[in-house]
Amino acid sequence: MINNFLYFRPESEDEVIERLKQYAAESKILAGGTDLLIYMKQYSLLPSVLIDIKGIKDLSKIDLDSDGNLIINAAVTCNDLIENNYIRKHYPVLAEAAHTIGSYQIRNRATIVGNICNASPAADMAGPLLVLDAAVVIHNGESIYEVPIKNFFTGVKKTVLKPTEYVKAIKVPGKYKDKESGYLKASRIKGHDLGICNVAVSKNNGTVKVAIGSCNITPVLLPDFESKQLDVKEVIDVAMKNINPIDDVRGSKEYRRHLVKVFIQRLLTKEEISH
Repeated sequence: MINNFLYFRPESEDEVIERLKQYAAESKILAGGTDLLIYMKQYSLLPSVLIDIKGIKDLSKIDLDSDGNLIINAAVTCNDLIENNYIRKHYPVLAEAAHTIGSYQIRNRATIVGNICNASPAADMAGPLLVLDAAVVIHNGESIYEVPIKNFFTGVKKTVLKPTEYVKAIKVPGKYKDKESGYLKASRIKGHDLGICNVAVSKNNGTVKVAIGSCNITPVLLPDFESKQLDVKEVIDVAMKNINPIDDVRGSKEYRRHLVKVFIQRLLTKEEISH
């Protein structure tokens, strides 16, 4: 059973803002709903208003802005991303990560922005977006502003987003087009399961970025490393100091630490890097 709620399907972003201002904390944005509806069935989240943004056509687009930055709008699904030729060619790490989310049917509903807004420490898209220096584009009715994704997460299932705001898009800088990147994830089973841990890496103009998921209360972006002087052991040591994994049904903290070491080794020795 799900609690009773009001349902709105706006046809414009202005109407989204109007409803958010009207209902504020009582409302939730509905895009894919693959997380939200589960929480509602479990009574862990009981919004009295759902604002369904899938009727706004522009929010289902993958675009390039005038500066060549990649724009992933709020209703773009995982399969939209995976099946996009431009993404697969120029930003393959995004497609790789999206492909690890759920089943094909789930990926037809689940959105990239929703995966980020759910703010799970294990979010599959967080790591790749962190190592690509992505920004979260937020609309509050008065203005549209950007927050670096590294500053977006504040805790388990918590973000900087305010009740009268919504995420309009994710912006990936064009400077990461065609750069080396990679993503590895471990889960208990093949198929739709939350990750025991995940690691993403990018290399761009002498800088190496590494992000780790499911090993702290938020996804972790390590300090930048210089590729010319890269010491994999040093990267692993820094990673061990910056993560704080837990024991749970998916794996022990010791196992998670071991996997992070293995994944960093593989990604930085080009065993799992995409070009």
